[in-house]
Order: sequence, then C-alpha cells, then structure tokens
Amino acid sequence: MIGDLHSGLKALKQVLSRAKVATGDHLVFLGDYVDGWSDAVDTVNFLLELKTIHRCTFLRGNHDELCSDWLKSGDHNPLWLQHGGSATQDAYLQVGEETKKAHIKFYDNLENYIIDAENRLFIHAGFTNLRGVKHEYFTKTFYWDRTLWELALSLDPSLTVKDEFYPQRLTHYHEIFIGHTPVTRIGRTTPKNAANIWNVDTGAAFKGPLTIMDVDSKQYWQSDPVYLFYPSEKGRN
Repeated sequence: MIGDLHSGLKALKQVLSRAKVATGDHLVFLGDYVDGWSDAVDTVNFLLELKTIHRCTFLRGNHDELCSDWLKSGDHNPLWLQHGGSATQDAYLQVGEETKKAHIKFYDNLENYIIDAENRLFIHAGFTNLRGVKHEYFTKTFYWDRTLWELALSLDPSLTVKDEFYPQRLTHYHEIFIGHTPVTRIGRTTPKNAANIWNVDTGAAFKGPLTIMDVDSKQYWQSDPVYLFYPSEKGRN
C-alpha cells in the first residue's frame, strides 16, 4: 500500500527500490497522484507503465478529480491552483493532447475503494454512512471526508468493538487503510494507527517522506523527505 504521492515521482522510485517490490506483489495506491511537485505528468506516465509490470490498484483521490475536471473543462479553479494544482497545470501545459487523453482515461478508471478477501477496506479519505461504504449516499465522500479519521483519533483507546458506544462505522471492516489527511498534522512522519484505521499519508506533499506499507506485517519503508528531491520548489508548503 502506497500513500499519497502528490507528483513526488523521484521519491516513489526510491521507496519502491527500498521496499524491494517484487513482480508478484499487489500494489494499492491510495490516491492523490498529482498536485504538489513538478512531476505530475511523469508520475502518471510512470504509473501507467508500472501497471504493465505489477498488479496495481489505483484509488481515486480528491486531487485526482480536481485535475481531471480541469483537463476536461479547462475551467479556472483558483482553490485547486492554491493547493498544488499550479504545478500540475504547468506540467500539463507542456504536453500534447494524446497524453492528456490517456491521463483522463487513467483518472476516469480510478476506483473509489476496494475491499479485499480479508475484509480490509482501502479508501482515499473515508465514508460517513453508518452501514458502510456500499450504502454511502455521496461518492465524493470517499475522497473528501476527514470525519472518519477524526473519529478514530478521538476514541478512547480502551474501547473495543464490543463496547456499547463503539462507533458503528468502524465495525464493518477488519481494518481500514486511508491517506488524504497527512499525519504531519499531528506531528508524525510515519504511519499512524487509530482504532482499526491506518493512515499512510506521511506528508509527501509537504516536508514528509513517501511511505509504502505491507498491510499484513505493517512493516513500512520510506523515501527521503520528498521536498529534498525538489529543492527549488515549494510543493504545498
């Protein structure tokens, strides 16, 4: 499982090497492939090539939808530009229509979530429906929600799923793996576990590293802080 990239291609290549990813491994990317550093186009190109070598699942992040919307419409979105979109826009203005079409197809084919055979949920952000993701009313929640992570952080660690007031949202899945809300907000640069949720966004868009984690063993590997690969850029800082 790979946390939010935010166009940090150089860090991705480093951490894939450090994790010694093998051909038979299933790589689950948690979304937010663009918006941050200058390698937006090259990052998506690399992911498309990676899929020909490895079994890859690409989940949809909010930044991926923002980029896709701009590629399709060309509409000016100042909020997107302020939150990493400016570097992405600059990168796409340097390429032709065929590349843009291929990348729009990539964005269109992203998955909102997956649930594996061990009943583990992989999702970019979260969900709000008490009965689980299959009952969610608004699909944008899957890649915009922050309340699931806030809920997990606020829980008394002594509570268990058997307790009367344990949140129903957390009872449907053995484990939940997310990105979206950087753990650097709580002073960390390593994956954080709260309740049955693991957050693997370790702040690659800011001052943190990029992280790969083995979902079975919870062993993880990290790149150098991503900003060091792009010394003349600000990222989302």
